[in-house]
Amino acid sequence: MTNVFARFVKDESGATAIEYGLIAALIAVVCITVWTNIGSNLTAKFQKVDDALSK
Repeated sequence: MTNVFARFVKDESGATAIEYGLIAALIAVVCITVWTNIGSNLTAKFQKVDDALSK
């Protein structure tokens, strides 16, 4: 029984999968934040162009 427990403690394959999952989640959050900011800036720029053309 202690042998099974020792192998379970030494097994790191699950930890690697969790680390990759956390990295992917962090990248997704960064991408969403950047795209949201770019979208807001583009909307403001197009609104300025629209206002200039409407005069």
